[in-house]
Amino acid sequence: MSQKDDEKFIKQYRIKPEKNSLKLSETPTQEKPSMDRKAGDLLLSEIHEDLKMLQNRLYAESKKSILVVIQAMDTGGKDGTIRKVFGPLNPQGVRVHSFKQPNPKEVAHDFLWRIHSCTPKHGMITIFNRSHYEDVLIQRVHKLVPNDIIERRYEHINNFEYLLRDSNTHVIKFFLHISKEEQKRRIQARLDLPEKNWKFTSSDIAERKFWDEYMKTYEIAINNCSTTHAPWYVIPSDKKWWRNIIIATILRSHLKALNCEFPAPEPDLDKVVIPD
Repeated sequence: MSQKDDEKFIKQYRIKPEKNSLKLSETPTQEKPSMDRKAGDLLLSEIHEDLKMLQNRLYAESKKSILVVIQAMDTGGKDGTIRKVFGPLNPQGVRVHSFKQPNPKEVAHDFLWRIHSCTPKHGMITIFNRSHYEDVLIQRVHKLVPNDIIERRYEHINNFEYLLRDSNTHVIKFFLHISKEEQKRRIQARLDLPEKNWKFTSSDIAERKFWDEYMKTYEIAINNCSTTHAPWYVIPSDKKWWRNIIIATILRSHLKALNCEFPAPEPDLDKVVIPD
């Protein structure tokens, strides 16, 4: 893929920082790939080579960092995306944090308290498998917090992400958009395949009943929080391999834009003699 193709992906899937620019009901969960699966696998390998080089520069320079937020419905592909897109990178420079239901200590603080300490230090890529957005998603769907508090949280999130960006942490957010039919197929696979049984929980079925409410809530959150400093990308994710190519391409584009450089070497390296 050329730089022009990368820019096309950025433009196609990035949600503009304009009010109500996203309509999830009008946004496809799958599209016809521009190549077949075999060519796609080869392309992903090529992108990974670029990502390894760019990650190496990010780590060596240690002046900037990347925070990747991944959100999706149950079975949406968060774990698979992390494994397939980020798995080939140097694990020394990648961290993954999965945010579950907050514990009593976390509940006793503001909703961003448990998040901030998990953001990446300079030189690192950190991935949030679920994130601070759970506090404007689940809590809104299940009416656990009054709507006026939720509305204020959008502004708090935008300010928090601006603080990160102002501190040289670049925030990229992906919503893995799958259809309700595809979710049903994936849940059924968890029931049918013994090696996937462990992934099934009754909450998969319980939360599925709130599908429409979740779609509306995701739409509101993304429309409120896709900004120039922390963009949201809505990725058609029914086809897993094509999803991976899109996300890897967007990640590569963001890493390139950082223009990281290796630190200057010590002077007179050509004069160094290694003793026997």
